[in-house]
Amino acid sequence: MNYHQVFNEDVFPLRDKLYRFSLSIVRKNDIAEDVVQEILIKVWDKREDWEKWRNMNAMIYTMTKNLSLDKLKSKNNQLYTIPEGYDTPADSANPVQRVISMDVECIIHKAIGTLNEIQRMVIQLRDIEGHTYQEIADMTDLTMAQVKVNLHRGRLELRDKLKNKL
Repeated sequence: MNYHQVFNEDVFPLRDKLYRFSLSIVRKNDIAEDVVQEILIKVWDKREDWEKWRNMNAMIYTMTKNLSLDKLKSKNNQLYTIPEGYDTPADSANPVQRVISMDVECIIHKAIGTLNEIQRMVIQLRDIEGHTYQEIADMTDLTMAQVKVNLHRGRLELRDKLKNKL
């Protein structure tokens, strides 16, 4: 197995998604960056075990979740502010429309930030990153039913919170 090729093609491209996933848990940009760097190093250090991993992506997300939760517990973090340029519609030609989109996005991300940890994590993985229910269950060690319940409850709570704001 060519470890460099596998790492460059399969692991390294996940770094932005891992960052957003970690950020949804730890709520601090610098801590999320540290988590992703540590995870990339850990994955590289465990390259001899890659073939034993049933699903590499699920394993990497699980490692990211666990390390993020450890960092969250050790630092006792508070709420974060939305990072500049976080998935903003940069190619919008109309500056007014872009500002409105950024405001709406900020309101949505703040509302997501008020959800409990599991709901926030499941919504991040499903609605923002587009993972399947099974992938989310594998990544988070939740059952498929728990994923669906937390996603449903989180969406209902978001709908109630955003009803009068958008």
